[in-house]
Amino acid sequence: MQFNNLLKSGEIGSMFLKNRFVMPAMGTSYGDKDGHITRQSVDYYVERAKGGFGLIIVEVTGVDKQGICTPNQPGLWSDEFIPYWQELTEKIHKYGAKTAIQLHHAGRQTSPELIGRQPVSSSSVACPVFDVIPHELSVTEIYELVEKFGDAAKRAKASGFDAVEVHAAHGYLVAQFISSQVNKRFDEFGGNIQGRAKFPVEIIKNIKKKCGNDFPVIVRISGDEKVDDGLTVSDTKILSRYFEEAGADAIHVTICTYGSLKWMFMPADTPAGFNAYTASEIRESVSIPVIAVGRLNTPEIAEDVLATGKADFVSLGRESLADPEFPNKVKENRIEEISPCIACLQSCAGYLMNPQKLKISCLVNPRTGHEGEYKLEKAMHPKKVMIIGSGPAGLEAAWVAAKRGHQVTVYEKEDKLGGQFRIAGIPPSKHLILSAIKYYITMGNKYGVRYRTNTEATRELVIKEKPDTVIIATGGEPLLPDIMGIKNPDFVTAADVLEGKKEVGRKVLIAGGGMIGSETAGFLGSHNRNCTIIDMLADIAMETFLGIREHLVSRVMECKTDLILNAKIMEFLTDGVIYEQNGNIEKITGFDSIVLAMGVKPVNPLEEVLKGIVPELYVIGDAKKVGQANSATEAALAVADRL
Repeated sequence: MQFNNLLKSGEIGSMFLKNRFVMPAMGTSYGDKDGHITRQSVDYYVERAKGGFGLIIVEVTGVDKQGICTPNQPGLWSDEFIPYWQELTEKIHKYGAKTAIQLHHAGRQTSPELIGRQPVSSSSVACPVFDVIPHELSVTEIYELVEKFGDAAKRAKASGFDAVEVHAAHGYLVAQFISSQVNKRFDEFGGNIQGRAKFPVEIIKNIKKKCGNDFPVIVRISGDEKVDDGLTVSDTKILSRYFEEAGADAIHVTICTYGSLKWMFMPADTPAGFNAYTASEIRESVSIPVIAVGRLNTPEIAEDVLATGKADFVSLGRESLADPEFPNKVKENRIEEISPCIACLQSCAGYLMNPQKLKISCLVNPRTGHEGEYKLEKAMHPKKVMIIGSGPAGLEAAWVAAKRGHQVTVYEKEDKLGGQFRIAGIPPSKHLILSAIKYYITMGNKYGVRYRTNTEATRELVIKEKPDTVIIATGGEPLLPDIMGIKNPDFVTAADVLEGKKEVGRKVLIAGGGMIGSETAGFLGSHNRNCTIIDMLADIAMETFLGIREHLVSRVMECKTDLILNAKIMEFLTDGVIYEQNGNIEKITGFDSIVLAMGVKPVNPLEEVLKGIVPELYVIGDAKKVGQANSATEAALAVADRL
């Protein structure tokens, strides 16, 4: 397939771009608590500039310290930040990329604990997430904020940025003025769509006044807010025309607010390019360029959006986390080598919303956010490396170690590579996991990894091969709790069902309502089985979050799955279970099949027997501690880089 549209140069105002690839602003939390970017920030952005992006829009940046929404959000509210930004823009420009910075004020979508005061907004309507009634800005205060946006843009220009982006999306302050869901004013900044548009219009005009008409201004807007009484495409088409008349040079069309967060990080069951229709609608109403965003996760989809006229540029968010070299690989026809975004949300949105993590990364590409730490340089002393197991940990460790010059062989006892990760790619809407496995193997083949399937590693085999390093990545296996009757040979595991090793009848009881059990119910439901899930917790798929959980639960319930919750299984029967629920002992029977999905335990029979036999011995992934796949790939990268 040709990608002529993606590789074509383009312009946004006076800014010339070498291609149509845009990296959008995404919060990273790489900065420090005082609003400065760090070496980690610089390494991260420069890697994407090296990777060939035509335009890099630097993450959400505060125009006012009282308007931040995350603890480590960078700032432009003072001249003190200019030298930090200058270093970044100079390094980005070395690789032929242009760069903009996103100007932001959270408004009501922040907490008093973070900003040290009551949040502000267009009206005193609380954010549904933070649930704090904000201070309604006076007209004087609004004009003061207009000046702050303009001053921040002036600092951005002095810092070497080629453009700015006004964040009028995702329910932040500017969006709170343009959306009738929040803006209940009837003065010059409300009352009708013209009034609601006035705040961003004044911001655009102020930026142009302070920075010049030749300094491009991009406006990011939620094409559809996906909330009651919020913006629809009909509104955003009109608003975009107001922005263009005020001097905006491009419209960047995203989706949702905090009240509809499930739309911000869409899981894999969302159609690729699902949001391109909003960009297309807006493009019909304006003459300035329009940028599309939203699960444009393959070059083919991105090219199609441009080729069919839906947008002028494509914005690759999570895709740029998964592979900073996405544009270069398209240009060099290395499509098979693109590290795919599998829409898992584990290390991007998942980490950003986890107080114990905060800093984003990527499951498939755990080097994201650690570009300065993991250089992947050639090893001074190449080693013979034996990797046992071919799940995500084993496959990631294999290609990285081989890239660094080590002689790597992967041993897999099954007839296929992928381990439990391969099985995880079988349920509905999980097929992108298989693209990650394919990527790992492609990169392994490129760097000379040898894959030996149908080969169970033993102590004798290790002694025979005489490796310098053994990495045990044997993963996990189904956990069978000590419950009476559970060891029935007629029972099957969720993995066996998904892999097609075992058949089940028409009426199925699934013991365990975590992600594995829930996905198995969705899989069986799509194959015309009637399923019942029983679990100790109050709901199913509790370890998942945001859109992934909501979409998964929706699929399960669409299959008319019955749920028995807050129920502890006391005994397994041949066709059912006895369980305790709310202090009562209950029994349910009449099932054709019972599927066990009650957790996973490590598989690690080799560590003890290999100690002292090989110079280096590592255990990674579920073989060490059962967890999410991102923990496995992170450990794999760390070990492979250490060799």
